[in-house]
Amino acid sequence: QVQLGESGGGLVQAGESLRLSCLASGRTSDVGAMGWFRQAPGKEREFVATIPWNGINTYYADSVRDRFTISRDNRQPSMYLQMNSLKPEDTAVYYCAARRSWRTSNDVRDYDYWGQGTQVTVSS
Repeated sequence: QVQLGESGGGLVQAGESLRLSCLASGRTSDVGAMGWFRQAPGKEREFVATIPWNGINTYYADSVRDRFTISRDNRQPSMYLQMNSLKPEDTAVYYCAARRSWRTSNDVRDYDYWGQGTQVTVSS
């Protein structure tokens, strides 16, 4: 089993930056592609960004492209999300996810492991 733990959320003003971290533990040999998703109150969980095991060919939701950057470090399976130029509409609980496949996916149903989430709140 893989455990995922997020950190780095908080309250910021519009235009500021945050860096989220996700640390994997347990059966880390099962960690392939990873991704970030978010869920705002009253909305479904939505895709933010995904990164394959080799860290190449990352993908982003249109709403965050050019503002967010996903990265990972396989030495101790971990993943990061650098969020710049934050907007109030970025307010949500952000979840780290991992799947056993090395292929990326933007579908929440394709991920095998999930973190507990970290709250990001952007004030206007």
